[in-house]
Amino acid sequence: MDGAEVPVSFDAPAAVRKWPSLRNARRTDSTGPYLVIEGTLDECIREFMAKPASTRHLYEIVTAPQPPLITELLSAEHVAELARLREFL
Repeated sequence: MDGAEVPVSFDAPAAVRKWPSLRNARRTDSTGPYLVIEGTLDECIREFMAKPASTRHLYEIVTAPQPPLITELLSAEHVAELARLREFL
């Protein structure tokens, strides 16, 4: 599959959320992640990638699923791959 066949809408609504942390580790005893920014998937990917690589595991992007590449909850690894795809397209 080349980039022209990948159906990803980077204009889809999305949100970046951050998990509360202690010593760079997620605090799972909290109420869950909090909102950092709402915007398009593209804006959220840019915001996410602007974070230091050492803290990206504390963030996630939530968006509407776009099978087969986009799930509702995007992890740090998934976002990095989408950022590369976006640059390629």
